Amino acid sequence: MRVLVRCCCGHLPVGGGAGRRPSPRWRGAQVREKPPWRVLFFGTDQFARETLRALHAARENKEEELIEKLEVVTVPSPSPKGLPVKQYAVQSQLPVYEWPDVGSGEYDVGVVASFGRLLSEALILKFPYGILNVHPSCLPRWRGPAPIIHTILHGDTIAGVTIMQIKPKRFDVGPILKQETVPVPPKSTSKELEAVLSRLGANMLISVLKNLPESLNNGRQQPAEGVTHAPKISAATSCIKWEEQTSEQIFRLYRAVGNIIPLQTLWMDNTIKLLDLVEVDSSILSDSKLTGQAVIPGSVIYHKQSQILLVCCKDDWIGVRSVMLKKTLTATDFYNGYLHPWYQKNSQAQPSQCRFQTLRLPPKKKKQKKKIVTISSL
Repeated sequence: MRVLVRCCCGHLPVGGGAGRRPSPRWRGAQVREKPPWRVLFFGTDQFARETLRALHAARENKEEELIEKLEVVTVPSPSPKGLPVKQYAVQSQLPVYEWPDVGSGEYDVGVVASFGRLLSEALILKFPYGILNVHPSCLPRWRGPAPIIHTILHGDTIAGVTIMQIKPKRFDVGPILKQETVPVPPKSTSKELEAVLSRLGANMLISVLKNLPESLNNGRQQPAEGVTHAPKISAATSCIKWEEQTSEQIFRLYRAVGNIIPLQTLWMDNTIKLLDLVEVDSSILSDSKLTGQAVIPGSVIYHKQSQILLVCCKDDWIGVRSVMLKKTLTATDFYNGYLHPWYQKNSQAQPSQCRFQTLRLPPKKKKQKKKIVTISSL
């Protein structure tokens, strides 16, 4: 069996061939055929932090001898503490570089998890074994930067992690080295699913690194069928479309992005954020005060017994326990300070006249595409 590995001077076989050991050079070093590996890790967020933690634990495990050297690349952050990956690296006394600086050391393999930067071919080719990506989806489903969010948003019942090889110029299209699936727990949030997949992905990566040449040799191309994309979310994603979205779709949206961007709507020309959504009990929906009302999608009614706002959507109702309008308000506060005074001024009005409306944010101007950063040397 022959294994092709990358080297800055081209593709060379490791083992096999004419019966002699090759001696390719990568900044003066021989290509290793087995662990321990020298790893450069690229990552940013909490998902990536778990991968880095597993790599660090493997480096500290002197008996297994899987990782000899571990260094970290992350991206700049407005926070003085930096992103989760940088925080962990600093606490663990690992060398850290800020993109596009990738240091100048010698490495065998790169590892990417939630990095969000397109790596140049020149950079990829500097690693004899290329760069591996820990991607939290069952590729080719949910290629892109937000796979976990889209898994929840679209109601997928199966999620997973793929360990793949990075290819230049396009995200998430390389050969699959390992892939595992897990069921999505009912009513799981993106944050909860991220915790499950981050542990799974970290364990899968360690498994691949233990048999790296063999894993690379056995990699399979992604199928052409079943490709879906998971673009970044924006503030516009969080705007509820009362006339178009069902209660199930709104709850999925809440579980997918609510911990990142609060869901938003309009009330009397003011933007209001819905902070705490709850399902509405059937006994509340059978209340005669509710069934006798003339309502349309967006209509808001305060239910005193349960102390929640009931909002009508395309097919049903959702409950809201708290909102933000200038400041955080409970449903009761919002009723006393806004809804009740409005009905006092408009005593003949129907709930259809006092309603939430879809907030339509102006589209963002498209930024000019940045060129791929090419690193001249490691």
